[in-house]
Amino acid sequence: MILVPYVLPGELASIEVGEDVHAALANVIEASPDRVAPPCPYFARCGGCHYQHAPYEFQLARKVEILREQLRRVGKIDYPGEIGIVSGPPLGYRNRAQFHIAGKRIGYRAARSHELIDVAECPISSPRINEILKLLRERIHDPRFPRFVHSIEIFTNENEVQINAAEADRPVARTFYEWMGSTVALDYPTSFGAFRVSPRSFFQVNRFLVEQLVEQAIGDAVGETALDLYAGVGLFAIPLARRFKNVIAVESGSAAIRDLEVNAERANVEVNEEQAQVENFLMGFDRKPDFVLADPPRAGLGKSVVASLNRLASPRLTIVSCDPATLARDLAGLNQYRIDRLTLIDLFPQTYHLETIAHLVAISV
Repeated sequence: MILVPYVLPGELASIEVGEDVHAALANVIEASPDRVAPPCPYFARCGGCHYQHAPYEFQLARKVEILREQLRRVGKIDYPGEIGIVSGPPLGYRNRAQFHIAGKRIGYRAARSHELIDVAECPISSPRINEILKLLRERIHDPRFPRFVHSIEIFTNENEVQINAAEADRPVARTFYEWMGSTVALDYPTSFGAFRVSPRSFFQVNRFLVEQLVEQAIGDAVGETALDLYAGVGLFAIPLARRFKNVIAVESGSAAIRDLEVNAERANVEVNEEQAQVENFLMGFDRKPDFVLADPPRAGLGKSVVASLNRLASPRLTIVSCDPATLARDLAGLNQYRIDRLTLIDLFPQTYHLETIAHLVAISV
């Protein structure tokens, strides 16, 4: 088997075969009628996007196929139901981006390489990120720019901007951030309240789908007690606190926990924050909640968390997953549950990354 990027089904292409299963596209000889011109001049050189040569509806259909295939291959799950799709604008959606620096050049890494692709504009990033990228490209030639910084992350709500040195040989002086107009803790507005997000706290990257992600994940859930696992700054916990009498939010990051406390106080809701690793917290938790929502990192839940969730057997469990393979593995292990419905929410258009919301119900229900 040979894996070739940037080609579509049915195309005839010449390729350059490497030392492993990955090959490089040399030339498309006979193009598919579905092929479109990519909106980005760096596409196929920059490693960030994978699908810009395909129409957006085509991308969504393929992602549904990929999700089903991963469920079958990894989880041995043949899900017969319809998979819902939630999508937004396919360009200008990212509210967070990380740019690498080499000398006086700034951009993205090439695919499967450390080569820097100098980038003047990123079509999938928001207008404000592109404004700051332009400013960085100007100021990188200024003597005041810290030469020991190797990558910079930009996060924005389209008004305020938070700039972080993601990779540097030593700490960056506060004067640099002031010079760039960076705020320390950014307030991100949503239809259900504003969220303070500190530099080391996670927040969803698609500025068009934040509200829909929360609505799809929570659905009509109500009751006495809800668990929010991997809670972050409270994106799910705070809306849940308006529906449940008792919400326990579990998060290991100290910055995120502090943000969650501030955000709950601002929203005038009560959330019980637990700073702990989810697996450790669940091993000592023995009350059956009415609802569990888990938004794990790409590595998924893992065996320990899956075992604890099977033991608790909450009537309803929702998993917000950013990796279909680890989701399939976790679903296969959740033997006290069955899949009620699946929704693909496309937080990462133009890329092969996909987000899945899996709604499960306990088998005994």
